[in-house]
Amino acid sequence: MSLIEARLNQAWLRKGPLAMALLPLAWLMGAVVACRRQGYRMGWLASRKMPVPVVVVGNRIVGGAGKTPTTIALLAHLKACGWRPGVLTRGYKAQLPQGQQGLLIDVNSASRLTARQCGDEPLLIWRRTGVPIMVNRDRASGGLALLQAHPDINILVCDDGLQHLRLQRDVEVIVFDGRGAGNGWLLPAGPLREPIHTPPTPGLCAPPLVLYNAPQASTTLPGHLALSAMAPLRLLDDWWVGGLANSATASLANSADGVWAVAGIAHPQRFFDALRSQGLRITPVALPDHAEMADIPWPEHAREVIVTEKDAVKLDPDRLARERPGCRVWVAALDFHPQASFWRELDSALEKLPNRHQPG
Repeated sequence: MSLIEARLNQAWLRKGPLAMALLPLAWLMGAVVACRRQGYRMGWLASRKMPVPVVVVGNRIVGGAGKTPTTIALLAHLKACGWRPGVLTRGYKAQLPQGQQGLLIDVNSASRLTARQCGDEPLLIWRRTGVPIMVNRDRASGGLALLQAHPDINILVCDDGLQHLRLQRDVEVIVFDGRGAGNGWLLPAGPLREPIHTPPTPGLCAPPLVLYNAPQASTTLPGHLALSAMAPLRLLDDWWVGGLANSATASLANSADGVWAVAGIAHPQRFFDALRSQGLRITPVALPDHAEMADIPWPEHAREVIVTEKDAVKLDPDRLARERPGCRVWVAALDFHPQASFWRELDSALEKLPNRHQPG
């Protein structure tokens, strides 16, 4: 995170001098957001209806609030209920092949793709779920292409598309973390992409579901909590092939050389704090969110390294064997479990779908 980003993130937590100086720009942002929503509501701006139901997972606050863990948990739930989901995502920082507007990630293509080509989060979602994914900035066009490639899909989940109103949706899931709405102001005076009490998007089959990736609700919106904890560590080689967890915490805690912890996520300090809470003595390496890992970011003498799943997708085990021989890399996954009440409300919303396809 750059110095400017860090200063803005601090400013967004309170209504201090910097936030107040940016308030006129926030008013302009509010006018743009309102006009844009009105344009879609009145039909002045075109939106696209998919032939299958669409669930959008997004947030109203910038930065990582837990959208990707929510999407992964949601996909597991849908599959357990008999649905055949597909995923739409823009693939932040994805460098699509020249001339291509979209990129399909599925069992036939995933082994040939890199996080640089399709984005780290889409590749992570595929590794965790095996669900076909379409990377396309235009989710509506991407949705039609995904359905053409996989006509068995009977529900689409859009990862991070709450403000992408060109894609019509049936269900919205709005995710907040412990920051809540920050100082309550819109960008750039605050962290909000849209007002906290934005009216529901037209066409929803039920009110938006609110999920708090936090110990308690962080806004006045009624919602559900998600319990999260660090899962047992896995060696990178095992994680890449879906192997079982290894019991490593105790041995790492006693490591004479210490442990390096690397995180290229929105809030790396949370990751470091979670590792320290398990008794690990770590040397933290905080990288920019979505860091590409073009160069190995820890020193050659490091022997034990822990990374996030989001970073693990960019670390090919064969490459590490060549560039960091003798170094063991561990992957810290996140166990993310929304409350049962969240699943009940979601299932109730799905039962009301006008274009509902029977799962199974």
